[in-house]
Amino acid sequence: MSEARNFLREVETLDNGNVEAAYARWAPIYDLTFDILLKPGRRAAAAAASKAHGPILDVGVGTGLELPMFAANTQVVGVDLSEPMLRRAAQRVRRERLGHVAGLVKMDATRMAFSDASFGCVVAPYVLTVVPEPQAMLDELARVLRPGGQIVLVNHVSGKDDAIALFEAWLDRHMAPKLGWRPQFPWSIIGDWIDQNPQMKLVERRPLAPFGLFTLTRIERLHVDRKEREKSAPLELALA
Repeated sequence: MSEARNFLREVETLDNGNVEAAYARWAPIYDLTFDILLKPGRRAAAAAASKAHGPILDVGVGTGLELPMFAANTQVVGVDLSEPMLRRAAQRVRRERLGHVAGLVKMDATRMAFSDASFGCVVAPYVLTVVPEPQAMLDELARVLRPGGQIVLVNHVSGKDDAIALFEAWLDRHMAPKLGWRPQFPWSIIGDWIDQNPQMKLVERRPLAPFGLFTLTRIERLHVDRKEREKSAPLELALA
């Protein structure tokens, strides 16, 4: 827990104003800049989410690059903080006739207007490094997720002691607000959050192309939390 807290305290703080301003600048060139690099992660996230039972929430939908990747029989709602990015996502939905996209809404991912347990899956590709309070965002994703559903994340996870990690730390100190995201992001932010929430269970964590720069993480919301399941395990074994 201390590693994640120390990291978030030490890096230069992002706020929603930084993020909105940065993505207003990124919006006209976002697809050209990031489409190819981030496509494998988007495909992996959409493929995992398309297996869900119930509607899918796409958090940080941006310009909608992953929207065509969801199965046609799904129902997807996209949210984002940036209006310029959402306008481009809406153009994509109309241009590509994406009938499975039920709506696109401007919304803060840490304070969403949806009711509890509204979605069968919540997918958030390349978003945790953008929000000022990543663990608060995870809390909110869990709140709107139905028991049995999954949170599907794609994110860069930093190493600890290599040259790339040192460069990421420098970028965090000097460039994070201008970029609109944190280049440095330790796994402990996600791992500590799972450990603190017994109703959540890590079901997959694997590196993605290109070069393992990004990580796919799937987290299931259990019907019974892990602590209760552990208490009942000896009885279940005895009955067997």
